[in-house]
Amino acid sequence: MSVIEHSLGTARHLGAPRQLFSLSLAHFFNDVMTTGLVPALLPLYKQAFDLNYFQAGIILFVSMITSSVSQPIFGMVTDKHPKTWFLPAGICLTGFGLTASGFAPAYWILLILVGLSGIGSGIFHPEAMRGAYMAAGTARGTAQAIIQVGGNFGQACGPLLLPLFLIASGLHGLGWFALVTVGAFALVSSIMPWYKQSLIRNRAHQSEIRGRNHPGGLILLTIVVIFRSWTQIGVAGFLPFLYLHQGIPLKYGDLMTFLFLAAGALGTFLGGRFSDRISHKWLLFVSMVVTIPFAWMLPHVHGIWSIIVLFIFGLFVLSSFAVTVVYGQLMFPRNIGLVSGLMVGFGIGAGGIGATLIGWLSDMFGVAAVFNLFAFLPFAAALITLFLPSEKSLREAD
Repeated sequence: MSVIEHSLGTARHLGAPRQLFSLSLAHFFNDVMTTGLVPALLPLYKQAFDLNYFQAGIILFVSMITSSVSQPIFGMVTDKHPKTWFLPAGICLTGFGLTASGFAPAYWILLILVGLSGIGSGIFHPEAMRGAYMAAGTARGTAQAIIQVGGNFGQACGPLLLPLFLIASGLHGLGWFALVTVGAFALVSSIMPWYKQSLIRNRAHQSEIRGRNHPGGLILLTIVVIFRSWTQIGVAGFLPFLYLHQGIPLKYGDLMTFLFLAAGALGTFLGGRFSDRISHKWLLFVSMVVTIPFAWMLPHVHGIWSIIVLFIFGLFVLSSFAVTVVYGQLMFPRNIGLVSGLMVGFGIGAGGIGATLIGWLSDMFGVAAVFNLFAFLPFAAALITLFLPSEKSLREAD
C-alpha cells in the first residue's frame, strides 16, 4: 500500500491512508453491484421479462430512487447517532438484492429485489463517506477522490462483466456475486476497529466545528448534481441501446460504456486532486461547460471519433464528482452524513428518474433522438453553478 500511496503523492497528507483505500475498495464492490451492473443488465432484464423501454427504465428507476431516498435519510440519522454496523449490513443487503435478482420469477419480484439492493447501497454510502472524511487528514479533496474513484470504477467495470459470464450463463450468473458479497463483508469488517475509534474521537471534536449551514447553496448544488447525474446515468444506461439501434453488437456497446465510466473515474480522481488547490465553484463550472460540446457530438460521430468523444465526455462530466461532496460539506459542516447522502445518494440516485423519462422518450421518439438532448443538461448545470457561493464567502461566514 505504501507504494501506491507514494505514487499518488498523498501519504503525507492523508490521516489514515490504509483505511481510506480499504473503504475505496469496498465502495468499488458496492457500486459494481448497483450502479455498475444494473444499467448494464437492462438489455438482459428486458429480454428475460419481455419488457419495453419504459419498463426497462423502471428497473433503473427503482434501483436509483431507493438508494437516493434512503441515503440522505440514513445520513441524517447517523449524523446524530453513527452506527458502525451500517457498513457491513449495507454491503450485505446490496449483494443479496443483486444476487437474488438473477433468480426472480416475475417482474414485480425483480423490482423488489433491485429495490433492496438500492436500500443496501443507501445504508452503506453515508457511513463510508463519513469514514473517508475522518481518514482525510488535511487532503479532503484527495480523500474524496480516492473513495469516489472506487465507486466510479465499480460503475465502469459493471458492463465488462456481461461478456465475461452473464451473457453466456444468463441472469443466473448473478449467483456468483454471493462470493463477491462475502469478500466485501470481510474487507469492511477489517477496518471496523479503526472506524469505531475514529467515531469516538470525532464525537469529542464536534463542538470545535465552526461554520453555519447554507441551505440555499446546498439546494442549488444538489440540482447541479441531479442534472449531471441525468447525463451520466442516461448515457451509461442507454448507450448499449443506441449502438444496438445502429446495428452494433451489445458487447461493443458494453465496452464503450466501460470506456465512458472509466474515463469518469479518472476524471473523478483528477478533479479531486485539483480541488485541494483551486476553486471548487470554478472547477465545477468548467467541467460542465467543457462537457456540452462532447455531449452534443456523441450521437453524430462514428469509429475512432466516437471513442475519443466518449472518453473526453466521461472525463469531464464526472471530474466534479468528488468536488461536489467536499463543496457540500463546506456548506453544511456539521452534517457530513446528510451532505454525503445528498451528493452521493439523492443527487446521483435521482438519475433513476431521468432514466425513466429517457426510457419513455425512447419509446416515443427513438433512442437516437433522445441522445441529442444530453447537451442541454450540463448547460443548465453550468448556469446554476454561477449562483453558488464561493469557498471564500463560506469561510468568511464561519
